[in-house]
Amino acid sequence: MRRTYLGEFEEIVLLTVAVLGEGAYGVSITNELDEQSGRSVSLSAVHAALQRLEEKGMLSSYMGDATAERGGRRKRLFSVTAQGSQILHEIRSVRERLWGSIPPNSLPSIAFEL
Repeated sequence: MRRTYLGEFEEIVLLTVAVLGEGAYGVSITNELDEQSGRSVSLSAVHAALQRLEEKGMLSSYMGDATAERGGRRKRLFSVTAQGSQILHEIRSVRERLWGSIPPNSLPSIAFEL
């Protein structure tokens, strides 16, 4: 199987779908990205990334039930596929190896808030 690479935005969208589980749809993903990253993203950018990830086989989607709060419209819900899970685990492994390979005190110290 040919290795599929993700851009940073696709990676965080895929991670956000994993975080949200069964409640992952365009607006909830956008809101979670805003909250977790402190970075404002547009719904259209999220939808474009979701479409690309689905085309790459990393996400699957289905139409949920119609809801009154949406005027009877249905939501397209997303979930991570086995391939998407594998890619996320590979990315995590590479990042952990790289972080573990940084020699002590080689990065300038920074002050940050938790």
